Amino acid sequence: NEEIEAMAAIYGEEWCVIDDCAKIFCIRISDDIDDPKWTLCLQVMLPNEYPGTAPPIYQLNAPWLKGQERVDLSNSLEEIYIQNIGESILYLWVEKIRDVLIQKSQMTEPGPDVKKKTEEEDVECEDDLILACQPENPVKALDFDISENQPEIEELPPIDHGIPITDRRSTFQAHLAPVVCPKQVKMVLAKLYENKKIASATHNIYAYRIYCEDKQTFLQDCEDDGETAAGGRLLHLMEILNVRNVMVVVSRWYGGILLGPDRFKHINNCARNILVEKNYTSSPEESSKGLGKNKKVKKDKKRSEH
Repeated sequence: NEEIEAMAAIYGEEWCVIDDCAKIFCIRISDDIDDPKWTLCLQVMLPNEYPGTAPPIYQLNAPWLKGQERVDLSNSLEEIYIQNIGESILYLWVEKIRDVLIQKSQMTEPGPDVKKKTEEEDVECEDDLILACQPENPVKALDFDISENQPEIEELPPIDHGIPITDRRSTFQAHLAPVVCPKQVKMVLAKLYENKKIASATHNIYAYRIYCEDKQTFLQDCEDDGETAAGGRLLHLMEILNVRNVMVVVSRWYGGILLGPDRFKHINNCARNILVEKNYTSSPEESSKGLGKNKKVKKDKKRSEH
């Protein structure tokens, strides 16, 4: 608890509490606070055994972080944990990530996420905000690694649409489709963007999880679409619900009034409702069966969001 208080004091608005009961937090890290070129969101869940005998459970969210860069950064964080077992390491992790971003900014051009603005960063003009958050070409901008050996699946999956949630003139609506390969993810997004209303949304946040039977592992990814950390939170919810072979897109039409943290609650509730409705999971509690210690986390998260 002292470490959490210290992190909040040190990093201020960059530090975000996702779920206080479950000890889930997110921190936005940039190479330069005043003029950021590269930004990454570190999401952590602190298990009861931390820091004594267990490390934080973490996720690195950045559209540019892929391949060897992701592996190298993960290895650096795990090495810090091993060197400091039993001690609080969040500050060390954050500053290590910041060092990596600073080195990257000195070697490369500005990152792709700098050009997008969130509602918290620029709200002087609603029209400017919406234009800034619109993807120029949302389908072509996607970057998926599709294996040549992967079977071609040309069929567009069925897409379901959830009941919209409106709060202070902002509207949120979830869309869901079963997917078994990244190509289907692109097809679903392309189909959704054919709808002028969806294409005009301020943000179209998405996440997907595909289970690979042969490797016994998940292929998953997410996209904030200008709503910083929203994609990572959506993917984290899908992990908690233990869903597989499904994609969820949440459209948000900004109404001109800031919602603060409530916007993340609405995004997750939209997604949760459609996943339950379409029987990907009947409830967070049932999904947590067999996951042992995580069961309490799932119950706490649901209670905090309602």
